Amino acid sequence: MDQKTINMIIMSDDLSNIVSAIVVLICFFGMILFITRNMMVLRVHGDDLVFHGPLHQVSPRIPQMNMMKVHIPFTFKLLETSKSTYSEIQYSVSSQVKYSVQVFWGVNIKELHVFLWRPWSALREMALNGTLLKGHYQQPGLTLQKLVHTDETVKLSLPAPLDLGTPPRLCYPLVIFLMRVEPEGELHPDETVALINVVHIKDSVCTLPTSILAQYLKQANGQLSCLKQLYLATGNPGGYDDDAHIPLTLAEPVGGGGLGQAMVCPSGDESGGGMWNTSGEQLCVVCQFFPLSRALLPCRHTCICASCFDKLERCPMCRGPIRSYFCIRSEEYMPMQSSKTVPEHGPIYNWLDNLNDRIIDFLGFQR
Repeated sequence: MDQKTINMIIMSDDLSNIVSAIVVLICFFGMILFITRNMMVLRVHGDDLVFHGPLHQVSPRIPQMNMMKVHIPFTFKLLETSKSTYSEIQYSVSSQVKYSVQVFWGVNIKELHVFLWRPWSALREMALNGTLLKGHYQQPGLTLQKLVHTDETVKLSLPAPLDLGTPPRLCYPLVIFLMRVEPEGELHPDETVALINVVHIKDSVCTLPTSILAQYLKQANGQLSCLKQLYLATGNPGGYDDDAHIPLTLAEPVGGGGLGQAMVCPSGDESGGGMWNTSGEQLCVVCQFFPLSRALLPCRHTCICASCFDKLERCPMCRGPIRSYFCIRSEEYMPMQSSKTVPEHGPIYNWLDNLNDRIIDFLGFQR
């Protein structure tokens, strides 16, 4: 082998070493960029230590859900008793309209949802004829008509045992319909016409406590929505108190297309914790200065103001990701600082930013 060939081999080895060194340096600087981009910034304000979120703002990525208010004339609440079993179950109900009550035991789950999707006119006709859910429940229960009234306590008991089978069960233990009885022509299309309550009852197979599994809202225009409670922020930053609800309920359309229009419904329960200002408004859990005004989705925690929302990617109560939100009140209290805009970046930066988010989600890291 001549000297020229030997020199070429040496040069190729040196070149491969140089390429390897460059790759190592690129990976090193990429790791440094990854760490600095996601680290938390500690700032000192007076005597308080305040942890701020990620250095980049992500508020433009979070879409706002369009909301509308809808009035629910019924209230339904299970009462906790020493029994709360098939032998005796109690609930409290009130209504602002004339309505009918129809109770069914052992309702087929699939057929119930098929019935709920039917037009209101068809459901109303079946309720009047006594054919509602006919053939799809094991035992009938209470059936009566009521006028407008405040809270009343009702006791139910199962006349004979149900055959619900082993989990996963195909039947709900108890379904209670509250349906308006006014003539159909007098109702606005957005008017609430029925509240359907699905109740689980503790037994030897399913030992979970007796509770409401789901509540469905039916409107005159045929829209079916599932009621979900919003959780009001309390003084506990590690979670939420089930007894501390904001006086609002979220009605999400069943089978809707993602971030469609939902409804906010007053529920009348104003208990709650947290910090309040002199005007009776509960304050944001982050800054404790502005009133809270935004409900976060999908966790439904209502705990922050519009100012702090722009600095967060995760809920400060449960650390769940913020996918969307809606406003529960006007935000005129915010100072005039809307001129602050998020700096625009090039396509390469956006691509790397999205790649970084995907890697973090894949590895399961918390921001």
